[in-house]
Amino acid sequence: MTRTRPIRRRAAALLTSLLAGSLLLGAGPVTAQADPAGRDKDRTRAVQMEHLDRGLVAVRSDEGVFLSWRLLGPEVTGATRTGMSGTDFRVYRDGRRLATVTDSTNYVDDKPSSKASYRVVAVVDGREVRPSEPVTPQSQDYYDLPLRKPADGVTPAGQGYTYSANDMSVGDVDGDGAYEYVVKWYPSNAKDVSQVGYTGNTYIDTYELDGTLLNRIDLGPNIRAGAHYTQFLVYDFDGDGRSETMLKTAPGTRVTRYGSDGEPVSTRHITMPRKDREAGYTHEDDYRLSAPGFRDHLVKVFMGWSTHPEVEAGTWPATIEKALGITGRDAYPYPLGRAHAEDLVDHFIDVYAPSRSANNKLRAFEGFILDGPEYLTVFAGSSGRELETIRYPFGRVDDGLMWGDYAGKRIEPGNRVDRFLAGVAYLDGVHPSAVFARGYYTRATLAAYRWDGKHLRVEWKADSGFTTMNNPFDNTAESDEGRNPAYASLTGQGFHSLSAADVDGDGRQEIVYGSATLDHDGSLLYSSSGTLPEGSSAPGETARLGHGDAMHVADIDPRRRGQEIFAVHEGAASAPYGYSMRDAATGEVLFGGYTGVDTGRGMIGDIDPSRPGLEVWSNAVEGSGGDPVGLFSAQGESMGKQTPGTNQSIRWAGDLTTQMVHGATTTTYTTPEVRDWRRGTLLTAEGTTTNNYTKGNPSLVADIFGDWREELLLPSTDSSSVRIHVSTELTNHKLYTLMHDPQYRVEVARQQTVYNQPAYPSFYLASDTDFSQVPVPHLD
Repeated sequence: MTRTRPIRRRAAALLTSLLAGSLLLGAGPVTAQADPAGRDKDRTRAVQMEHLDRGLVAVRSDEGVFLSWRLLGPEVTGATRTGMSGTDFRVYRDGRRLATVTDSTNYVDDKPSSKASYRVVAVVDGREVRPSEPVTPQSQDYYDLPLRKPADGVTPAGQGYTYSANDMSVGDVDGDGAYEYVVKWYPSNAKDVSQVGYTGNTYIDTYELDGTLLNRIDLGPNIRAGAHYTQFLVYDFDGDGRSETMLKTAPGTRVTRYGSDGEPVSTRHITMPRKDREAGYTHEDDYRLSAPGFRDHLVKVFMGWSTHPEVEAGTWPATIEKALGITGRDAYPYPLGRAHAEDLVDHFIDVYAPSRSANNKLRAFEGFILDGPEYLTVFAGSSGRELETIRYPFGRVDDGLMWGDYAGKRIEPGNRVDRFLAGVAYLDGVHPSAVFARGYYTRATLAAYRWDGKHLRVEWKADSGFTTMNNPFDNTAESDEGRNPAYASLTGQGFHSLSAADVDGDGRQEIVYGSATLDHDGSLLYSSSGTLPEGSSAPGETARLGHGDAMHVADIDPRRRGQEIFAVHEGAASAPYGYSMRDAATGEVLFGGYTGVDTGRGMIGDIDPSRPGLEVWSNAVEGSGGDPVGLFSAQGESMGKQTPGTNQSIRWAGDLTTQMVHGATTTTYTTPEVRDWRRGTLLTAEGTTTNNYTKGNPSLVADIFGDWREELLLPSTDSSSVRIHVSTELTNHKLYTLMHDPQYRVEVARQQTVYNQPAYPSFYLASDTDFSQVPVPHLD
């Protein structure tokens, strides 16, 4: 079945003029046109893409010096059986031509000298154009990016903490065609949103490849450190050729700019809105709650009980006593005075909460931020200069009471309310937009913004509204749907990540929000559900697919039209599937299985070239009465229960298959490895580590330079550097840089969001790819 618009073969004269022009290798953004889903053969849309240089790298390998460079999207003119055709390249060492490369963008010099200088030059109609900058080979098969670790700190409780390099992103912040590197620093006391305790500040650094620190964003004490709090978007949003950084901020956030000598040049706080300054908020404020402070916070909540809108509407019990099931004594008069409120709070903390779960130790509840202003700030990537600060979309409203944080057996104030996601999407098919989200277990909210270089403009907002509870402390009638009819079924469907992809083939990207998808205009495209099977909590009833930890949006099955979504779900007996494959355009479940347990991990990739399509797998424990879990073909055929890893995938080999990154820093350190399902270990990354505890993900996996293969970015064990590993396996496949595919590029930008998931291109990429069906980016 035809899946993508056939390649447009352009005249050599036109290509020559493009290559000689400034749009390819000069200043300014590159625009590209493609029809990723292949559903509108006659219409093309110009997509604002990055200007990139040749990205030439030279590293040592067992065979000599391995050279690798980019084929840019606009340089492609057609397809061959093994790749894309177009620009050829001449390879030079110390000014002497070594070879002309036509069928790939890599080469091995098997007779290198110790201090050689290499460059590659594009060849069009026999004429050399746009030579790369010269490079000298590394003495190993990786690059080291030196880092400057922040100083250790001490919490208000007197506990010390240190820092380690965590997730990363990339962007061309200065417009020179080469990427800079944005690193998030994690304090050793970073917490999940449900874990008690203070955390240190989170820092966001921007570096050149040589380790030059350009700027450091200190998010301050009022942004808690943890996977769910800080999603940072690095992208050229306004099309000026230089990337911005956009993220959630708060009072106390400040930026330090560094000079070429490595010394600080200036430190400035963000600009707080005038209304906040007039209200008395300052950058010296610290909203982290101590344990006594949390008790006092609850006292104020109880004192205001009788005027809460849900109480006034008759939805919640009229008294705290009734809400907590306190009987055998007269109710206090309402509104509550302080003494009565304190008595009820002590009962709630010491009696009621422990009766629901022994884990509810609210006397130790500290370090959380349940109040104070929340902002969204745009920073210039190179200087770190604040460009604009606005209020963060969709505020807390409360400490999680209406979000369901007090309603279950585990009482977790500040948990569901502080679940954040972010991503980039070409919502209009041309310009990138920033999407920020809050909440997914109950209420789900999203907002899309365009940055025009001066101001953030809201494109749309989506809000499910709160679900209905008859008692926020012991909910027995929680509605599955939110109160906003337009988005009611969005509740409970979000994952720990989101994706942007043109799922309906209209040239505009949609937001895949877990088990639901929003159209490019912010309307709800669909919300997926299924029938609960025998052995579940309610056989025969319809239930949403619900929340999950891992989701992958790609062209998984080339036999089908469009893209698919493979996901795992953690609803256990209340979810119709533990794992599912869906049609990305409609949300229809193509195949899946009920597990009856929290299915926590899943991955996709071409690990078996003998089968068409990408394989999919989950490593969840098989549920009672459930379908077997394990490895499946793209068509849902079982391939056994043995599975590869699920931490992160990488396109490392030369044959277009998929490899897995293994390595998790838990109680025992494990050296990261790249493993192939058939060939075993291809790389052992000595001296490095992975991130985020059991998730065991690299700082970044992306095609940041060299040919179309992905680089592996890992922190050194002491966080003194980030090691950038380059695949040195020769390939005879020629493909433009994946960063010139709009879907892949925006997925790289969101990779660092919460539970890191791989980036996938808009087209089918595997060992059996039909290159005539690969969309070709070309200049407008």
